[in-house]
Amino acid sequence: MEAAAAAAAGAEPGSGCGGGAEEPVVSLAEVLAENEELEKEARAVLGGSDHERCSYSQGAVKRQALYACSTCTPPGGEPAGICLACSYECHGTHRLFELYTKRNFRCDCGNSKFKNLQCKLLPEKGKVNSGNKYNDNFYGLYCTCKRPYPDPEDEIPDEMIQCIVCEDWFHGRHLGAVPPESGDFHEMVCQACMNHCHFLWAYASQLAVPALTKVNPLEDEGIVLKVEESEEQKKEIKKESEVEHQETKEEKQVEQFNEPSTSSGSACPEVVTKSEEPVCKLKELQSKEFLKKDTATFWPSNWRSKLCTCEDCLKMYSELEVQFLTDECDTVLAYENKGTSDQETERRDPLMDTLNSMNRVQQVELICEYNDLKTELTDYLRRFADEGTVVKREDIQHFFEEFQSRKRRRTNRMQYYCS
Repeated sequence: MEAAAAAAAGAEPGSGCGGGAEEPVVSLAEVLAENEELEKEARAVLGGSDHERCSYSQGAVKRQALYACSTCTPPGGEPAGICLACSYECHGTHRLFELYTKRNFRCDCGNSKFKNLQCKLLPEKGKVNSGNKYNDNFYGLYCTCKRPYPDPEDEIPDEMIQCIVCEDWFHGRHLGAVPPESGDFHEMVCQACMNHCHFLWAYASQLAVPALTKVNPLEDEGIVLKVEESEEQKKEIKKESEVEHQETKEEKQVEQFNEPSTSSGSACPEVVTKSEEPVCKLKELQSKEFLKKDTATFWPSNWRSKLCTCEDCLKMYSELEVQFLTDECDTVLAYENKGTSDQETERRDPLMDTLNSMNRVQQVELICEYNDLKTELTDYLRRFADEGTVVKREDIQHFFEEFQSRKRRRTNRMQYYCS
């Protein structure tokens, strides 16, 4: 970013010593666009995390930005995670691993896992947070290859993708299938978690975004397998079929009983329809053919809303400890959107802060000056952006010299008329 700003401010094509390679030239429009994108990413990653107050008092936060301190909890020790505020206040000079976000986590800073450190923001904390879950990410290791990121020994450019179940990060090439384009899917479930949450394979055939190609060329192509249900599932399906058959038979008898009578004095009794039992979407899908492979799966943005929420499925989610799958607000996208929205709302205008400290006359004068500067600078810079040319340092200096000169002329005229 500094190089881009320098190029925008003063670098010219061909400048440099001894006729060397030209310095990179970046237009003002590109600098502004890049800066806005970086700010947007930062707001999304930090979400609603507070950079001044430790999140411990909030309990297990639904989702927050987390860090691990290699200085305080090195490999071989107990893993621990710290919140954004503690990363600044208590570990500012330490070596930190950025964990992006984790769900249902409570800040560990200063508890029993930190032998020689007390949290400066909230010294009184419990010894441990038993509800926290940890993985190799807290030691700076990721993926099935258990390597750091960025990896100085890995020369292969590859995207890291987070599994939404275990929340580990994986190289795209270590998922058993080549991921779709990043814009085509929103969430990924890794191979191990697909084996753990085997029920997702039934949904994958209907909802998942297809992978581009197979990593293993020897894998069978285009073969649709019928995944056999367990004996218990077979009995359940058979039982449901028999119940449906019996209900259909009873309904027909009710219809026959309620047919209008041919006798003149009889009234047609009111037909009472039976309330339908909730249908399990999962059992419907499991009764059909679907593929089950040893790969990760990729999902669109709204797939969670299509998971079954019947009593049996909710019980299964609880037993597998994946109740969060039915929560649309658990998604990283929802977290990022909330962070962007919250911080856009909370961003303070320095002009308003200054105005609040002034009297009314000063406020009016400052507003007029500010509007003049904003209008003239915008008009001046728009020419460079429209033409795709570079704003040089002398251009900026020239603008402010002219602006000050015009301001002095206006002031002098006002003094002349007042006198």
